[in-house]
Amino acid sequence: MGHIGKVINAMIDYYENDVRRINHFLKVYGLAKSIGEMEGLDKHTQKILEVAAVTHDIGIKNSEQKYNSAAGNYQQIEGPPEARKLLENLSFDSSLTDRVCWLIAHHHTYDNMNGLDYHILVEADFLVNVFEDHLSEVSIQSISKKIFKTETGKRFLSKLKAKDDNE
Repeated sequence: MGHIGKVINAMIDYYENDVRRINHFLKVYGLAKSIGEMEGLDKHTQKILEVAAVTHDIGIKNSEQKYNSAAGNYQQIEGPPEARKLLENLSFDSSLTDRVCWLIAHHHTYDNMNGLDYHILVEADFLVNVFEDHLSEVSIQSISKKIFKTETGKRFLSKLKAKDDNE
């Protein structure tokens, strides 16, 4: 089994019976993978991005238990320790694990975004959240201007917002 297959398997076990969370990270993963490939990420950065996309919301479960909230600031606190345990159990190297945990700790922070993996993770998460959260056109336009930097992410947002399946 490849590295992503192992992470997806572990995350499905982690979020057992929580279909909404599982579907969310699978959608974010698919978009992040596609954007990263289209933007020409090197192999190592692409691997970091893909692992981060699958695990980015791993902090939600503990956030809801500890704070009765899935707010982004709590996810950023609770996510990295859970991701570190999961990735160490899967024998990922420490440099990849460190970057993935850093991305998880910042994926709801939108200033001083360093690294294309960071931008793409945030764009992919927003692409999914725009429709899962039924954001208004005004919100989508604001997010597009403030957050989206990659040409692929901008194109995906433009194509996806043209017609939401729920309309």
